[in-house]
Amino acid sequence: MLGAGHVCACDGYSESFRCRCSMKAHESMRPGEQSYVCGVCRKSFRRKCFLKTHHRVHSGERLYTCDICIKSFSQKGHLNTHKRIHSGERPYSCGECNKTFIQNGDLKAHQRIHTGERPYVCDVCSKSFSRKDSLKVHQRIHTGVWPFTCDVCNRSFSDRVTF
Repeated sequence: MLGAGHVCACDGYSESFRCRCSMKAHESMRPGEQSYVCGVCRKSFRRKCFLKTHHRVHSGERLYTCDICIKSFSQKGHLNTHKRIHSGERPYSCGECNKTFIQNGDLKAHQRIHTGERPYVCDVCSKSFSRKDSLKVHQRIHTGVWPFTCDVCNRSFSDRVTF
């Protein structure tokens, strides 16, 4: 194993790799090349190991378990992010209002409050959203899909929060 600082410079940018085999696999790929395709959903990947990890989405396999609450995850990185819930670590901070977040993606979505950016647009009614998941829930208005059903009253809901 190499240190996390091992760098490969490609096309004007650099990437760090934990081991030489990862770096070699990266170096052997041409820009835009994706050679491993999922037989279930046809999504393609640059490395075989990424495809193998992706297969867990379809199989439901969850190899990584939190030792505090026993919640399980398909990827080690997702477990590591989850552990921040227990530790209280919030390493991502907004430069505008100093609000902190567990994940960088949550920070980026939050920052759209300050910028007004709404990059996710409904292809039916053109309503725009700052978060991709908000668009997905909204689109259920047009599709009529209400995937969450109450076991008590049998009513259906478009999102887990309302449910």
